[in-house]
Amino acid sequence: MSALVLNEEQAMLKDAAKGFLAEQAPVSQLRALRDTRDETGFSRELWQQMVEMGFSGTLVPEAFGGTQFGHVGMGQISLQCGHNLSASPLLSTAVLGVSSLLLGGSQAQQTELLPAIAEGRLLTALAIDESPRHAPWRVATRLSRDGEGYRLNGRKLCVVDGHVADWLIVSARSSGEESAREGISLLLVERAAPGVSVERTIMADSRNAALVSFDNVTLPAEALLGVEGEAAAVLEWVLDVGNAQLAAELLGIAEEVFSRSVAYLQERKQFGVTLGSFQALQHRCAHLFSEIELVKSAVLKALQALDASDPEAPQWVSLAKAKACEVAELATNEGVQLHGGMGMTDEFDIGLFIKRARLVQQLFGDYRYHANRFASLRGY
Repeated sequence: MSALVLNEEQAMLKDAAKGFLAEQAPVSQLRALRDTRDETGFSRELWQQMVEMGFSGTLVPEAFGGTQFGHVGMGQISLQCGHNLSASPLLSTAVLGVSSLLLGGSQAQQTELLPAIAEGRLLTALAIDESPRHAPWRVATRLSRDGEGYRLNGRKLCVVDGHVADWLIVSARSSGEESAREGISLLLVERAAPGVSVERTIMADSRNAALVSFDNVTLPAEALLGVEGEAAAVLEWVLDVGNAQLAAELLGIAEEVFSRSVAYLQERKQFGVTLGSFQALQHRCAHLFSEIELVKSAVLKALQALDASDPEAPQWVSLAKAKACEVAELATNEGVQLHGGMGMTDEFDIGLFIKRARLVQQLFGDYRYHANRFASLRGY
């Protein structure tokens, strides 16, 4: 069993990400993107800087131009993105896109696309959900044979970065009932392909997602990721990879909100004394601190399990995501309350953290989804 601590290289990556994102992608940058209603939703200049830092290739094997630093390494970057609310295509491309190609892609697909991702020349987006609540096996989008290739029809909701992605990674049903795990395929679809319609949507956290529709989109046989109708196992592992990174981001959000709240309590005075001197508020902070410490252990365990290809990794991931959702909600709610009336104003950043936390909590399964999944995987 691995010790729940970072090794020296992972700690160095954490420090590098912390310094870089705090300087180049602070919360003020998200405010600027929000206020200008930026069409991209992130700074392309920042993304190129992240590429130069090696962040885009963290999960990419060295043979394809990456650093292959693993899930724990990527988790340290996601953690700092949570601390700074840094907007970038890191999750959609460097995590979900790379994992999809590594797990389901052919040698030709990997050779063509992975170096392009590592070099920052290509963006991807995972298009799987078709209802407001995450349900990866509820797939009505249809894939049918068309000569040597395929034809795709359907639509996907909340496709993160779908408005700017060069390639969409799409789940579609080639056989079976609408909610069956069997019969699902994954495909690589160019966003600019005829029949693909993308409607940009600005989310509550000021980030961008998209509603993507497919109307008789013609695809070659080479568009298939993996084996036709047998993509469920690949998709499930890709989602585990994504949820582990989302849990790390939620941890970063919780830590930052806690830190800001404690600093405020130590500065703000009432009745001639600082708010931090009130025992009731100290108790609330102590409780939140202990909960955040639990999340740290759960997230690191999940990331280590993914790196080790542990068969029990899905359990650890759902445990980490569920606990991170719970504690991020507690931290952001407490952050607003501990800041008093000021916490409700746009002058303070707490509102930005709570909005981002709620979106991340819902993405690819909320607390209830993952608590239920954990219980099922444990045989309850």
